[in-house]
Amino acid sequence: MTLTQLGAFVLVARLGSVKEAARALNVSEPAVSQALAALRQHLGDPLLVRGPGGMTLTEGGARLLPIASQMVVLGAEAEGAVRAARGAPEALRVVAVPAIAEFVATPLLDAFAARSSRPVEGSAGVVAGREMPVLLHNRLADVALGPHLADDPGLVSEPVYRTALVAVGGGAAGTVPAPRPLWLVDPSGTDPGSETARLLRRLKVPEDRIRVYPNQTAAWAAAADGDGLAIALAHLVAPRVQRGELHVIATPATPLEIRWHATTLAPDRRPPLAGVFRRFLATAEALHLMRSPGSGVPPSRFRPPVYVTIWS
Repeated sequence: MTLTQLGAFVLVARLGSVKEAARALNVSEPAVSQALAALRQHLGDPLLVRGPGGMTLTEGGARLLPIASQMVVLGAEAEGAVRAARGAPEALRVVAVPAIAEFVATPLLDAFAARSSRPVEGSAGVVAGREMPVLLHNRLADVALGPHLADDPGLVSEPVYRTALVAVGGGAAGTVPAPRPLWLVDPSGTDPGSETARLLRRLKVPEDRIRVYPNQTAAWAAAADGDGLAIALAHLVAPRVQRGELHVIATPATPLEIRWHATTLAPDRRPPLAGVFRRFLATAEALHLMRSPGSGVPPSRFRPPVYVTIWS
């Protein structure tokens, strides 16, 4: 029985599917399935069975889950202790919704590391909002940037930035979009709990009129080429609007005001570095970076949000 197997089991149990667990861990679905199969064989119990609503726990799985969660947390703490003992930089793992990961997370981590009095090794990864509590509770992430998660009593979710979603398109200013345009979105459009998905529902956009792009930058480029309307964060797309590459298109549901939140474990369980980073997010330097971070970071440069080494 290994931490690899226990971590796979915990995420599949908490998220309800192998696919979502693999996405949260930034590994392939076969890697998760193999780890889960090895644990099942070792313990002689299916642990999880597939039902109409997804994966459900057996009696043995239900008893294992809280123990496995504790072991995964202890594994993260053990790795941190050994890193500290050998003088390695302290790890700070940030997970974020796609737009924040694309534009903001890396500049924030770079600035935080530069001003820190001790060496820090930061990493940023993209996850859906519903995956964030699972990663935080199991110490697979230290800070989550995105939606408000305060419904969970073990988490502290605080607003750090206010912005708005708008619709943008190419062509001349004042151009009226087609009656049934395509809507161009980043991967958050596939997350039912995201602000982007909420906006699409308010606009009553049918699924066949939605096109998902790897990131906001790609969706904006397609909108500038006339392929449809893109959903964008107003302050991030503003430079392209000012240059005339894109134009804000009025809709009945936009602008839609949203807030970015920083979420961590409660103070008594929170890693100290996560608390320091949270305080950094309230500084003028961090606010400036969230307002004007520069161009986006391609997803290929995103570093995974968890310990990929446990899968080797």
